[in-house]
Amino acid sequence: MENQSIATTNTDVTVVTADALLKHWQGHRKLSRKALESFPEKELFEFSIGGMRPYDQLAKEMIGLASGGINGIVTGSWTTRPELEHFNNEVEIKTKAGLLAAWDEVTTQLDTLWPQIPADHFYDQVKAFGQYENTVVDTILYLIDNEIHHRGQGFVYLRALGIEPPAFWDRW
Repeated sequence: MENQSIATTNTDVTVVTADALLKHWQGHRKLSRKALESFPEKELFEFSIGGMRPYDQLAKEMIGLASGGINGIVTGSWTTRPELEHFNNEVEIKTKAGLLAAWDEVTTQLDTLWPQIPADHFYDQVKAFGQYENTVVDTILYLIDNEIHHRGQGFVYLRALGIEPPAFWDRW
C-alpha cells in the first residue's frame, strides 16, 4: 500500500475561546492606550498628515466603537458610554486625561459585559449600530481590526513627531 496523504479540513474546530478573544482584544486596547499616552497634549488634538483626522478623533472612534459594540452585543442597544461627540454630539472630550479616563471606562465595560454574552450568541446575526449586519464574532473582529488600523495611523503620527511609538508586540 502506498503512502497517501489524506486531506482533511478542520472547519468545525474551536480555535479561540471567548475568554481568549477578550484577552486578545484587551491586549490591543492596552497597546492603543500606550499610543494615546505617547502623544503630547497639543498634537493629540491638532496634528494630522495628509488630511487624516487628528488622533483624538481616531481615539474617540475606537472608544465609541468598543463601548457601543459591547453594549449592543449584550443588550441590543448600540449606544456608547461615555457619550462621545463623534457619535452623538452630546459630550466632547477636550483633554488627553479625559480621553484616557474614557478609555479606561470602556475597558471596565468590556470586562463587565463580556461574560454576559451567551455562548450561542457569538454566531447570531446582529445589525451593529443599525448599519452593519454580521455575526457577533465577525462584528467583534471588525472592531478589533478598526482599532488596529487607527492605531497604525497614530504610530505614523508619532514617528512624524519624532516620538518612538510603543512596540507593536507589547500588548500585555
